[in-house]
Amino acid sequence: MRRWILIAAALMLVAVPFVLAACGGEDEEAAPAPATSAPMVDDIVDTAVAAGSFVTLTAALEAAELVETLKGDGPFTVFAPTDDAFDALPEGTVDALLEDPKGDLTQILTYHVVPGKVMSTDITDGMTATTVQGEDITFTIKDGSVYVNDAMVVTADIETSNGVIHVIDSVLLPPE
Repeated sequence: MRRWILIAAALMLVAVPFVLAACGGEDEEAAPAPATSAPMVDDIVDTAVAAGSFVTLTAALEAAELVETLKGDGPFTVFAPTDDAFDALPEGTVDALLEDPKGDLTQILTYHVVPGKVMSTDITDGMTATTVQGEDITFTIKDGSVYVNDAMVVTADIETSNGVIHVIDSVLLPPE
């Protein structure tokens, strides 16, 4: 429920300027936007924490000392696996990764991040993008669904103050 509220709030923030522009009459001269700033949407980390379904991801980001990076200016595109996605990994995998957060855990987490802001409308079938980890991910569009490697995007385009989150249904593993 909380995720839907966040999505609805983000959509409202995006739609309001367009609605306001459409309400202006033809005879009115366009006025400059007021100098006050609208409330800023949370950053990637705060948005993930508020959603409540990324407890494992945020714990892993903390262990790997990547929280401050993803709270930075960005923009970043994060393909965020849910807690269920982490639970689907073989038993003991997450615990083993957390024991050595500067090793494989950091490699896996940075493989979920692309520099820049990649919206779902930017994605085409067969497109690739280089992750912060250094390896490429490949996008596929099947039956109207977007996949990142083999992970399906279950919720797209959650805009944040420093980028965008796409929720995925499995953990991405970099090539060996």
